[in-house]
Parts: sequence; C-alpha cells; structure tokens
Amino acid sequence: MSARAVAKNAPLSAQKVRLVADLVRNKTVNEAVDLLHYNGNRASHIVGRLLKSAVANAEELDATEAWHEGADLDPDALFVKKIFVDEGVTMKRIRPRARGMAFRVLRRRCHITLEVDDR
Repeated sequence: MSARAVAKNAPLSAQKVRLVADLVRNKTVNEAVDLLHYNGNRASHIVGRLLKSAVANAEELDATEAWHEGADLDPDALFVKKIFVDEGVTMKRIRPRARGMAFRVLRRRCHITLEVDDR
C-alpha cells in the first residue's frame, strides 16, 4: 500500500531540492525524518513537511481500506519509495542596475512528489 503527497510551487529551485531528495530516497521514515531534522538546508524543511503529510495520508488510507479489516499500519515499517522534483513556473523579475541597464532575476519554483510504501 503506497501513499503520496505533492507540494506544488515550492519556492526553491529544483536543483537545490534534488540534493535533499537524494538523501532520503529509499530510507525508512524514521531515518529520513532524522536526516531532514539535522540537515541545515532550506529545502529539508519543505521535504520534512511533505514526508509527514505522506505518512498521514498512508494512515488515512489504511483506515479507509475495506480489506485490511482494521489492521493498524505501523509507521516504522514505511519507507520513502519514490521522491522526485520537477521544475515549476519561473517568475521573471527585473533588477535595475547602473547606467539605466536592467538585469533579469529568475525566481524559480518546483513541484515535489513523495511516495511512501510499506515493506
């Protein structure tokens, strides 16, 4: 049984989030939470919230499944099955510079998809 969580338009570039995504891929949920908690990267906070959401979705899915017949899901048995980061929209802004020139500032965003599964 797998459960997903998706974060759309996260205010970080996809390249920076992929560094954090590579850390938690194929780890158990407890290991991933510990790695994200002690990582100083800004993307780790967003991925940590997404991981908590995916675990909550798995628990809700387990409660509503008819064929489980009330079997409790163990969150310790969950692991990060898939995590991938896609580019989102890029906002283009103008920064005034000297002698009347203007430089373009790209504010990148990304979409993060995380899927947890039990072993």
